[in-house]
Amino acid sequence: MLALADCNNFFCSCERVFQPQLRNTPVVVLSNNDGCVIARSNESKALGIKMGQPFYQVKDLLEKEGVAVFSSNYTLYGDMSSRVMSLLSTYSPKIDIYSIDEAFLDFSGMPQGEELRLYSERMVREVTKGTGIPISLGVAPTKTLAKVASKFAKKYKGYNGVCMIDTEEKREKALKLLDISDVIDVTKEELDEIIKKKLLETQEYDNQFVSLDENLKDYKFNPVNDSENNIFESGYKWYFAHDGLHSIRIGSKLIYIKNN
Repeated sequence: MLALADCNNFFCSCERVFQPQLRNTPVVVLSNNDGCVIARSNESKALGIKMGQPFYQVKDLLEKEGVAVFSSNYTLYGDMSSRVMSLLSTYSPKIDIYSIDEAFLDFSGMPQGEELRLYSERMVREVTKGTGIPISLGVAPTKTLAKVASKFAKKYKGYNGVCMIDTEEKREKALKLLDISDVIDVTKEELDEIIKKKLLETQEYDNQFVSLDENLKDYKFNPVNDSENNIFESGYKWYFAHDGLHSIRIGSKLIYIKNN
């Protein structure tokens, strides 16, 4: 099993470590020269502030809502990242630092099931306490699924910071619920263009009916439980092949689409 440790709202959390009075206050961090928003606390996200939004567009809203605004401090963020990674490395002999606020850990050879979940929850508690940076942990057989699991761990408090995808049932449920933009850096509009392009490029369908619609945003997809053919039918927001890996197979002759 692999785990992805992901620091929650990392830049904002770093600022809160040294100003704990802001723990429940909306916080944003701005890019170089205070050009745009590059980090948001959960409270700021709830106000509708978007990632990458120019500062001048939201300045009045930030003042009105009492949002704490910080210029980026990469020296601080780098130091806090080193602290987090150092602590994480004590929980696994193999750690792959993925970004300033994410790292994969190899849990191979460790006890599985409930024992691994409890171990993971203890890791989350101790790293959060030791650094002041809250983290979420996704545990799964592959890096892609660990990334998926980390999204749920971060989103739902009932997971206590840890989401495990360790059965086929959990994998299928997670993929059906996940928004594709949470895994790959692409907007819904860009995905619509990808879908349209793939469908138009592929015209060889073996006795299958394809109905194209101008508003492809209304088309949603899920993998059918067909591990041999990876056939898709209309469903909800999932564009990966049935094996859950990161190849997009929309447009192959094994795909059919129907109106909802």
